[in-house]
Amino acid sequence: MSSDTSSLDRYRRIDALQSRLPPTLNAWIMQWGTAIVEGISAIGDLACFTWQMLGWMFTRLPRRGTLLTNFYQVGVLSLPVVALTGTFIGMVLAVQSYYQFEAIGLASRLGVVINTSLVRELGPVLAATMLAGRVGGAMAAVLGTMRVTEQIDALTTMGADPIHYLVVPRFLACLLLIPALTIMADFMGIVGGYFYSVVILGIDRAAYLHHSREGVVGFDLFMGIFKSFFFGAIIAIVSCYRGFHCQPGAEGVGKAATAAFVYSFVLILAVDLFLNIALDSIYFMIYPQGPVLF
Repeated sequence: MSSDTSSLDRYRRIDALQSRLPPTLNAWIMQWGTAIVEGISAIGDLACFTWQMLGWMFTRLPRRGTLLTNFYQVGVLSLPVVALTGTFIGMVLAVQSYYQFEAIGLASRLGVVINTSLVRELGPVLAATMLAGRVGGAMAAVLGTMRVTEQIDALTTMGADPIHYLVVPRFLACLLLIPALTIMADFMGIVGGYFYSVVILGIDRAAYLHHSREGVVGFDLFMGIFKSFFFGAIIAIVSCYRGFHCQPGAEGVGKAATAAFVYSFVLILAVDLFLNIALDSIYFMIYPQGPVLF
């Protein structure tokens, strides 16, 4: 009885406080409070969703046919767009950096900056961005359509766990194949930068290759590939989660696909920042002299 009375008194004090606030400020506080509560709830729901997926992944893997179908859709079909993007990024880096390096007489060292930027940062981030746009949005749209048309509920009714059947194969495909896509983006970017620098700009070929080989070490390539595993996991988890929690109707499916790409891209950049801070500290422990750029 006393607890009910104290709760009633607390609600009365809150109502009295709200009545004293200006209507605009009161609405603003309620809006931000609702957004914070919904955000915390979504984070908890996403954590539970991820935990269920990991539980199935370490308990029983999906069938080989299901895995190969997702591997083909995520990896093979993404190769052309990733390769094309990497090639043009390498050329763009050459175009943007050449005149500054030429002005100080270091045009032959242009390959160091191009290759280091690609393997450490631009290769994994651009490959993840292309994967989020091409694969993540498609995942959210497919799963959202299945949710709207009650196909996911039908799987549950037939005794199949939808997370095991639908999410785990997509997660494994993104997690395992994005490193290969990252290597492809790195390779094509290096080829594109070499082509534009040596063939079009006329930089000495031997000097370009020599300085490029000196400036890029194995840890640089490891950094890009290591980060790509996190990016692939982010894309799969966020996209599948948005698809599973799609709102009814065609508009809900479109919003789920858009939200999957936007949230994945923001999280990729945020995780990339923290991974760069951690990996750079390890890099300077191994190479105290720092990267050899000039």
